[in-house]
Amino acid sequence: EVQLVESGGGSVQAGGSLRLSCAASGFTFDDYAIGWFRQVPGKEREGVSVISSTDSSTYYADSVKGRFTISSDNAKNTVYLQMNSLKPEDTAVYYCAAVYTWGQFGRSWLARRHEYPYWGLGTQVTVSS
Repeated sequence: EVQLVESGGGSVQAGGSLRLSCAASGFTFDDYAIGWFRQVPGKEREGVSVISSTDSSTYYADSVKGRFTISSDNAKNTVYLQMNSLKPEDTAVYYCAAVYTWGQFGRSWLARRHEYPYWGLGTQVTVSS
């Protein structure tokens, strides 16, 4: 059974940092795109960052570029999202998700959230001003 479990959310003040973790189990960490998405009530879930489990290529949404860093530890089947210089508008529930890419990894996986079959339950991030 595939499972994704997020952790590391919490409450911080603007300018602070958090590190989210996504622990994956039930599948081989090979040729997958692992993405971080976020959602606030009343809005669509949006892609934040995505990483290739094959070669660690990464893509970021423009809103987080230069502030967030995605990384993976394939030995631990874990993907991280280091979030620095947090802003109140980063407040959301953050989800990790996984999809097999058949060797076709690219920036488009940031937007193709409906194609991800595996999702975690999410972790809340709250940034106060």
